[in-house]
Amino acid sequence: MSAPVASASETFDCRVAFAQELSELAREDERIVAVCNDSVGSSNLVQFQKEFPDRLINVGIAEQDMVGVGAGLALSGYVPFVCGASPFLTGRALEQIKADVAYSQSPVVLCGMSPGMAYGELGPTHHSIEDLSWLRAIAGLDVVVPADPAETRSAVRWAAGAARPVFLRVGRFKVPAVTGDREFSFGAATTLRDGTDVTVVAAGTMVSRALEAAEEAAEQGVSVRVLNMSTIAPLDEDAIRRAMTETRGIVTAEEATTTGGLGAAVAAVVVTERAPVPMRMLGIHREFAPTGTTAFLLEHFGLTAGDIRQAAIGLARADA
Repeated sequence: MSAPVASASETFDCRVAFAQELSELAREDERIVAVCNDSVGSSNLVQFQKEFPDRLINVGIAEQDMVGVGAGLALSGYVPFVCGASPFLTGRALEQIKADVAYSQSPVVLCGMSPGMAYGELGPTHHSIEDLSWLRAIAGLDVVVPADPAETRSAVRWAAGAARPVFLRVGRFKVPAVTGDREFSFGAATTLRDGTDVTVVAAGTMVSRALEAAEEAAEQGVSVRVLNMSTIAPLDEDAIRRAMTETRGIVTAEEATTTGGLGAAVAAVVVTERAPVPMRMLGIHREFAPTGTTAFLLEHFGLTAGDIRQAAIGLARADA
């Protein structure tokens, strides 16, 4: 399968695609409502508010209330999209996410905006690198990380009809289009590029970088498979097992802490098999970020295409 290669100069903010699809859904279904925490602008809900002023509830800077209001709306027959910056939605309201949404199985769509290190210079208080770890640990909550605008749109539409608790990690850091015309497939990894030496399992902003890394590795004679793991929970364990038997090593790449995130989820599958393969986990290794732009921080933590390429080639040659 050939890899879709987008122009590196053409990148997109996935929040825009999210907002456009949400407004389209609201035109089709009057049950669609939005709840936010004084984040109409940062959640890209300005147009939604203009078009549906009675269907947007701004609770102010009160994330715990925001999730509780969302749960109440869901139990009253609405389809609430609860939107806020991911560090505050998942950090301040974790108890409500656990009790009011997941435990109660309230069909709320939790939308974590600007995750990872998207807030750059605002620092660790505004970075959301722990969200995947926190939310993976909660039973009954689906965790979805779209890779580009097209997949974001598709995932938003899927979530509206899922009728169960969902967390959508909606990126702010601009990324190229990589998924083409593929529809989001819940619980299934997508092979964006096939390969026989090493598999790179990536999510969100790292998917386009993994594809770039695979192109560069091919020039050095290393064949890299790229999996877009857009569903973090539940994980596509079969795709991981196939990677173990069909390639010689696995690299995971995530804009999140490796403590409990995508890498940990993949490793949990790998170590339980009879013939585990070598792994490298790329991400933030249990430390707070220094001050800098998002691009600088991704480079600082070894999350560039070059870093992914180096990890993949290292695994392939170590086993040669």
